[in-house]
Amino acid sequence: MTPNARIQISIDLLDEILQSWNSEKRIPADKIIDRFFRSQRFIGSKDRAYVGELVYWVLRNLAMMRFICPAAAHLGEGRMLILAALIYRGEYTLATLRDACDGSKYAPHTITPNEKELLSYKAPGEPPSHVRLNYPEWLEPELKKSLKGEFEEALAALNEQAATDVRVNTLKTTREELLASLNAQGFSCEAAPTSPVGIRLKKRAPIFTAPEFKDGHFEVQDEGSQMVAGLTDAKPGMKVIDFCAGAGGKTLAIAAQMKNKGRLLAWDVSEKRLKQIKERLKRAGVDNVQTHVLESENDGFVKRHKASADRVLVDAPCSGTGTWRRNPDLKWRFTQADLDEVVTLQESILQSASRLVAPGGRLIYATCSILSCENDRQVEKFLENNDNFRVVCAKKIWDNIGIESKMANRDDAAVSYLSVAPHQDGVDGFFAAVLERVDRPSPTKHTNDT
Repeated sequence: MTPNARIQISIDLLDEILQSWNSEKRIPADKIIDRFFRSQRFIGSKDRAYVGELVYWVLRNLAMMRFICPAAAHLGEGRMLILAALIYRGEYTLATLRDACDGSKYAPHTITPNEKELLSYKAPGEPPSHVRLNYPEWLEPELKKSLKGEFEEALAALNEQAATDVRVNTLKTTREELLASLNAQGFSCEAAPTSPVGIRLKKRAPIFTAPEFKDGHFEVQDEGSQMVAGLTDAKPGMKVIDFCAGAGGKTLAIAAQMKNKGRLLAWDVSEKRLKQIKERLKRAGVDNVQTHVLESENDGFVKRHKASADRVLVDAPCSGTGTWRRNPDLKWRFTQADLDEVVTLQESILQSASRLVAPGGRLIYATCSILSCENDRQVEKFLENNDNFRVVCAKKIWDNIGIESKMANRDDAAVSYLSVAPHQDGVDGFFAAVLERVDRPSPTKHTNDT
């Protein structure tokens, strides 16, 4: 594919993503990109890599691109944003870009005088904070409240590309064996900094092509997500419920902790997501998982398992702000109304899932969010209404299983939640609280013998 054709393909793809935001579904960019490339079979792997990287770069820096090209929406936003990005990134000058947009077959049409004027525009003065750091302006008060003195550093890190981490399936291999095998095949890997079952790729590579993936020796999973799964501290023979299992990433991690022994129940309200777990379970050699589709968090089915689980993981639906490195489009298609809705849903899910915890068992509440309203404030609200639960220090759990971590709040035994983020730990933003059920005995009733 010629460089000119790459530009036009990038424009077409970005247009499709931006247009989807005007629909009710607001489809995630990764799904649109996957569908787009499947329909364009003629595009080679190197061309796909270039187009995908450019489009994601624009999504990651969308506020800045709109700032330097303010009238883009009036002239075809996808086209203007791609052209502006190519100049901003130093790949083209205005003159060489005009040569590339020559209107020939597969190339972009020629740059109009109006477009030339826009591409030559110099924004006056310093861009405001939300533009410079590329986050939605409406979310600024909550971000500042949540991040405090780390606001700038955290948001800058969330705008970078994420590393690729994998979780070793200890049911089939060891980290040492997998590291040696992947490195021998040319995948440049190293042990992840914190997770004892994590491996990090030093550079991007098609890791799914490794035979070990097909054999179920690993799953791609951010190290932060692995840390959350580790906090369940699930043991063989336990009964564990993954209340919001989704496609089963943490379910698989927990199954390995349990050594395939005990009962692991994977529930979710999405039958489509839950179906994805079946092939993954087979590949991983996991056979202690039972799946069930819930109608809602308050499904009557939940009552059947009341006060019976040793561990209940609630990986709650959330804003996904901790995953902005991987899903930059989420910054722009998530709204205040969405946040209000998800916070209410989290509260309801947490309350419903707490019914499942047996006395002495643990409820693990987790999000991939950096917002306090979804994290510690949500937990504090739950504790106010449920005095039979207490916080278990996350760092102590790590210490008990022999893991050293750089967790935030590591020295605060009174709070001690898991709180990790790219700028602190090099992982996606995750929060988790471990809550133990500590029912107090009922007062003894005295009777008088007559």
